[in-house]
Amino acid sequence: MFNKDNLSIQTKMEKLFSNTCGTWENCTESNMQVFLEQCHENNIDPQFCMGWVEQHKSEIPEWQAISNVSLEWINQHTSTGSPISLNKLDPL
Repeated sequence: MFNKDNLSIQTKMEKLFSNTCGTWENCTESNMQVFLEQCHENNIDPQFCMGWVEQHKSEIPEWQAISNVSLEWINQHTSTGSPISLNKLDPL
């Protein structure tokens, strides 16, 4: 279910992807890490972003290497790879 907030998150995430990677074919391990960092800095769950990217894995050269590096980044920068809480009042 998408509401107005989800749509704005999706739009923001797509803009971040466009600014960091450009196209699916131009995804690399390094610009994917920058994309995840940008998502995190903009309070968008990096796992949500990675799930969206994964939907396009057939269009991404070297997907397996990018996926492995991205998973490692997520594990290092989120709470043991679990979704992070964006609201301090929400329990983790």
